[in-house]
Amino acid sequence: MVKTGLEILISEKLSHVKNKRVGLVSHSAAILPDLTDSLEALMHTGVNITALFGPEHGYQGAAADAAAVGNSLEARFGLPIFSLYGNIREPNAEMLQNVDVLIVDLQDIGTRFYTFITTMVNVLRGAAKNQKEVVVLDRPNPINGVTIEGPMVKAGYESFIGIGGLPVRHGLTIGELALFMNEEIGAALTVIEMDGWKRAMWFDGTGLPWAATSPAMPHLATMTLFPGMCLFEGTNLSEGRGTSLPFEICGAPWLNKYELAQTLNDLNINGARFRPIRFMPVAHRFANEECEGVQVYVTKREAFEAFATGVHIVKACREQNREKFKFLDSSWEGAKPHFDLLAGTPQVREKLLTEKSVAEIEQIWASELKEFKEKRQKFLIYEQRLRW
Repeated sequence: MVKTGLEILISEKLSHVKNKRVGLVSHSAAILPDLTDSLEALMHTGVNITALFGPEHGYQGAAADAAAVGNSLEARFGLPIFSLYGNIREPNAEMLQNVDVLIVDLQDIGTRFYTFITTMVNVLRGAAKNQKEVVVLDRPNPINGVTIEGPMVKAGYESFIGIGGLPVRHGLTIGELALFMNEEIGAALTVIEMDGWKRAMWFDGTGLPWAATSPAMPHLATMTLFPGMCLFEGTNLSEGRGTSLPFEICGAPWLNKYELAQTLNDLNINGARFRPIRFMPVAHRFANEECEGVQVYVTKREAFEAFATGVHIVKACREQNREKFKFLDSSWEGAKPHFDLLAGTPQVREKLLTEKSVAEIEQIWASELKEFKEKRQKFLIYEQRLRW
């Protein structure tokens, strides 16, 4: 079984926080193998936690996507919870006045636009400005630390769902990401490494229990598809929110499920098959309306390229009904189209609109990924085998 940074801190490295006032940046998905959450585990070990900080979805992980979260009080220990996903997204002097060191223990899912890594970067920035230490407790990248996919973020397209310097699927653990991003920030950073984690591991190979990191991220199949299926957030189709299969299905009332599945299966996409499906979301887009679309099955995950597959599906949906298919004009993260902020560039959307093939679209990021591979190499903590 893999040992997380939380386990290693508790068993071997409490000296990093001994006799210090600790702010814990975490959520309910940061657990030990016996399911004890990070707060309870650290409190029972005698760590002096004085404040809590929560990312998107809140410290308890119950808030909806993109919903602002306010400050609150933790019920068990009476600790203040400062939200880092409300009006303030970087810890400031007031939040940190009773803190000497910030522990970051967040289970990430390996995709750039999942916002926990942006929160971690903001924590590093806030700590650097206020002369506080940061200790990041490493956890597995659940969709492995080998595969790298998708475009880099272009200048001017940075956002909370798109921090610069990363492709969509970066193949880094949250500890490695902290080292990578902190090179420019310069915070006093320590990463507590895992024991037993290998780059080729998927989460189901770690021996660790999974706890949902957000309401729409229930299990590994969701995370495997997320780097591509989240693109539908930037369109007027449903990405499956409000159903039991978020990011595993997509569709709209005006699609033909049989034609769509046939079109996609005829492409023979590596590692994927598509099943025609009818569904009715109970919330979010098309709530209480019948939709037709596809469910995506990953048949060989080592060969599966999630982002390119997502582009294939978007292209097929648009081509089936150009009149009704739309890219959203803006985003809750800014004035630019949400699809562009997810992709990190307008080029993917623009090439889809001009009928370019997915193979042509993939050339956007081919050379960029080689540069990213070289840059990230010195920040890799674990064995350095990569797949291209």
